[in-house]
Amino acid sequence: MATMNKTGKFGPYSTTGHALALPGPGAQSGAELVRSRIALHVALGTARAGDRLPDVGVLAEQLGIGEMTVRRALEGMCQDGLLDRRRGRTGGTFVSADWATAAAAHHDPAAAASIAGFLLLLECGLVAHASGEFEAEHLKGLREVAEALDASAESESLLELETRFHLDLAEALGGRGMREVTADLIGRLCLLRPSPDPEAIRSQNLCHFDLLTHLEAGATDAAVRAVKQHR
Repeated sequence: MATMNKTGKFGPYSTTGHALALPGPGAQSGAELVRSRIALHVALGTARAGDRLPDVGVLAEQLGIGEMTVRRALEGMCQDGLLDRRRGRTGGTFVSADWATAAAAHHDPAAAASIAGFLLLLECGLVAHASGEFEAEHLKGLREVAEALDASAESESLLELETRFHLDLAEALGGRGMREVTADLIGRLCLLRPSPDPEAIRSQNLCHFDLLTHLEAGATDAAVRAVKQHR
C-alpha cells in the first residue's frame, strides 16, 4: 500500500510555506483548505484510494495552519466518508476506497458555478496580462503537458494532466502565488462538481493548444477566447 507521509506533498504551491488568503467567492476556512487540498491531490493522482495521508503535524506545517484545525478537518472528512481512520501500528488516516461516491454527496452546482466563474475570470486576466511576453521556449512545459494528455490512452490520467495544465499555466503567467490560488479553486471544484468525462477533457485539450499558440504569437484577444472556449 502506498504512503503519502512525505514532506511537501500537500504544500507544493506556497511561496512562503503558508496558505494564501483566497480572494475568490467565499474565502476558505482552515478546515476547508484541508479538504480542498486533499481533493486536489486526489485529482492529481498524488493521493489515491488506500493511500495514507501525512500525520496531522506534517499537514499543519505544510499548509500553515494549526494542528487542531487539521485534526477537526480530517475527522469531518472521515464522517463524510472521504477518509478512513485506522488504529494500530499500521494505522493512520487514509483516502477512502469510496472517495468518488462520498464526494458526489457534496456536489453543489450553484457553488461550483460561482467558483468556476471566478477561475475563468482569473485565467482570462492572467492571459491578457502576459500575452506577448512569452516565447515558445517559455511555454515548453505547458505544451508537453498538453501533448501528454493528447497521447494518453489511460482515462484515469486525463484528469491529472488537465489539472496540472491549469496549475502550471497559473504559475507560468502569474508566479507561485497564482498557482496556489488556482490550486485552492480547483481543489474546491473537485468536491463541488463531477469530474469531466474523458472525451470532454480531450476536447478541452484542443483549447490548450490554441491558447499556447496564441500566447506565443501575442494574440491577446484570441488567447482569451481560447480560455473561454475551454470553459
